Parts: sequence; C-alpha cells; structure tokens
Amino acid sequence: MLKTVLVTGANGFVGSHVLQALRGRDGVRVIAACRDPNKLPAWFNGQVRAGDLRDESYCRELVKGVDVICHAAAWTAMWGHAEESRALYLQPTLSLIAQARAAGVRRFINTSTTSAAAPAHSADPMSRGISRTFWPHLCNVIAIENALREQAGAHFQVLNLRLGIFAGQRYALGVLPILVPRLKTHLVPWVAAGRTSMPLVDGRDIGLAFAQATFAAEMPGYEAFNIVGPEIPTVRQVISLLHDEFGLPLPHFGVPFFMAYPFAWLMEKLDRFVPWEPLVTRSIIHLLEEVAVDNKKAERMLGYRPSHHWQEAIRVQMAEMAAREISPMRMARPI
Repeated sequence: MLKTVLVTGANGFVGSHVLQALRGRDGVRVIAACRDPNKLPAWFNGQVRAGDLRDESYCRELVKGVDVICHAAAWTAMWGHAEESRALYLQPTLSLIAQARAAGVRRFINTSTTSAAAPAHSADPMSRGISRTFWPHLCNVIAIENALREQAGAHFQVLNLRLGIFAGQRYALGVLPILVPRLKTHLVPWVAAGRTSMPLVDGRDIGLAFAQATFAAEMPGYEAFNIVGPEIPTVRQVISLLHDEFGLPLPHFGVPFFMAYPFAWLMEKLDRFVPWEPLVTRSIIHLLEEVAVDNKKAERMLGYRPSHHWQEAIRVQMAEMAAREISPMRMARPI
C-alpha cells in the first residue's frame, strides 16, 4: 500500500538525508516541508509544502493526508538561547504533534539524541531523559520525548530515534565545527584523558534509520532506538585523527570530569565580558560523558545496519568545512 511520508526540516542535515534515503523507494510518496523550496536538493521531484511550523494554520494543512511524519525540523543551540529554542523548536513541535494526532497520522518518527539519556542509562533508549538545566535546548528535546510518550497509542505510533553525534556532509553545527577552532587555541584539555566514547553517526546512516523506521512493522505505542555508526570511537581517537590528517594540535594537558564542569561554568560566566563565545561549555562536557549506546535494538526491530564509519564521516565533513566555512561556526543557528 502506498505510504504518504512527510519530511519536516527537509532542507536541514537530517531532513535532506531522509529525503535521500527515501529517494526511489517503492510504495512511498514523499512530501518535503521547508521554509525555502529553493534550497531543496535539485534531484527532489516530490511534492513541497512550504511554510513555517510556527504558523498553526500551516501545520493544520501540512499534515492532511499524511501517513508517516519524519520530524527532522529543529532549531539548535549548544548552550543558552532558551527563549529561541522554546519559540523556534519546542512550541512548533508540540503543535505539529497535536495537529498530526488530530489528522489521523499513523506514525510519528522523531529526531532525538543519545545525549538525552542519563549517561549511566544511555544503553536503554527507552530510559527517561535527564534534565540538564545548563543546556536549555536539551531540556526541550526531553520535553518533546515526554510529550510523545504520553500521547502515543495504538492509533498514533511514535518511533523516537536517539541519534548519535552528527557528522558528515551538509552539517553546519555540532562537535566538529565547535571543536576545530578551539583545538587551534591550544587551550582545550583532554577530559578524562580522552578515554570516553564519542558515538558519531554519518548523515547517510541517519537517513537509512528514518527510512527503515518508515517501513517497519506496526509498533503500537511508543518505541525508542539508539542510532549510531558501525563503530564508536573514543574522544582520543577522534582528536588524534584530526591531528594526524588535518594538523590540528593535540591537547597539552588533561582534567578529570569533576574539574571540567566547574571550569566550563566559569567560561560561560565570562561570556558576557568577552567578544567571543566560551572556550568550553557544560553542554560540551556533557557530550564527552561516557555512554554505552549501541544499535542492537534498532537492528533487531528496524533492520538498521549502518555502513559509514566515523573516519569517513569526519573526512567528508572536514573537506566541506574547508571549502565553505569562512569563519568559526557559532554555537547556535542564526534565527
């Protein structure tokens, strides 16, 4: 039976890879939702519903006749910007969920993050998120997860994808664009000797996960999955690759986690007095916490088997950054 699949945020990193993964698949009619159709991939020839998710009337029309929503639209900030995250991400997403349920959408596939979980419980994608008040955007991600848990049911299936740390083509925010200019200052330390894991995932594997979640068997209620690459490197392995292949400095000293969080707090407090963004924030330290995520549940229930290794994803993104990035990336998307 033909499925009508709506991809929100179709111009973004996740959305564009979802469009790519659904391209040419049998039994699917894809609708791209975005604000600017001119930024869609040149090869996309499906229907476009252009508009702003903050517009409730647009949301109401957007979800009509849709079977599955791949919700990839987001406004992201690595720290601060609480009001922007609420107005541009949390409220529009909650409105979209309400409109989707009212319109009879059968399946809602949500973009979340492995960082939402408490590190000790990260292996279980069904675990409740841990609220990090120092990172307002992450709190909103968790609020959306909780809303979806409450509203899921037999007639509104929710598949929550807790994605690893993004890497690869077309990604304009995240660990690499934040890390690279900071390593160049020679002031970034090893945290916990760089031994903790960094669960990177390539955009192409993210697209694959969404496509497989689209066609997965009936799953009444709420199900969540960790989605990461085929191999998870340590922070030391990632920074060592950046050093060996791209000439970035290795950290010259190290700090344990109990010192890293207070240091990051101090850097955030100094932000109001300096013209540059903090050297490090508590959100970055949170990303460096040890996690125990894997793809076992996603492989068992979705058939997800990633194929793009972390080294490949980094090389692709570094090449794109070298060609397109003319100044250090900000820690929040422009409004």
